[in-house]
Amino acid sequence: MSVSTLIPAAFPALALVHFLALLSPGPDFFLIIGHAVRHRLRGSLFICLGISLGNALYICLAVSGWSFMRQMPALYRALELAGAAYLAWLGFLLLRASREAANSKPTPDQPSHNQTGSLASGHASPLSPGRQLLTGLGSALLNPKNAVFYLTLMTVILGPTATLPQQAFAGAWMTLLVFAWDAALAAAISLPGAQRALEKRIPLIEGLAGLTLASIALWLALRPLFY
Repeated sequence: MSVSTLIPAAFPALALVHFLALLSPGPDFFLIIGHAVRHRLRGSLFICLGISLGNALYICLAVSGWSFMRQMPALYRALELAGAAYLAWLGFLLLRASREAANSKPTPDQPSHNQTGSLASGHASPLSPGRQLLTGLGSALLNPKNAVFYLTLMTVILGPTATLPQQAFAGAWMTLLVFAWDAALAAAISLPGAQRALEKRIPLIEGLAGLTLASIALWLALRPLFY
């Protein structure tokens, strides 16, 4: 099997557009930040996996010709509202964790976090791997823009001449890149130096991540009023 059998001619353009999209912070980015800043890689790795699996599903749907998404605005809107509600819930959870962490700061007559353990491993336990997976999967699947984005990449950029093996290769590449990028982000935040720099700011970062998710949810819910 030759390289051209697996790699379509338009693959460099597709890979570039996809990578540039990853650089743009979205709901998944703030979800990972909100969890990794406190629970490090072990508390966010399966969130990254869930996000990549959600992307993989939309890629598979795009390959199978799931083009009716563009032709059914009511369905798109329903998914968008469901996604907005889910993002609002995730944002609320992060805001609550931020408030609880801020309220639990030691007073002068109590041991400091250096004596009781790092704030990054505070009283709030990380989600189980299963809940992490479902959280990431829900974040990816309840974002209908993912469906339209991958449909555009697979149909417009690759074009109708791309074979099934070529589409499978492109889909596998994008899925693995999403996971690698998100996991690298979580791993970078988990580094000891990053943890020391962020330790006193964990409640603030959680709060900002939660507020951002809630703001995105509000914008999705109210978007038809502005267009």
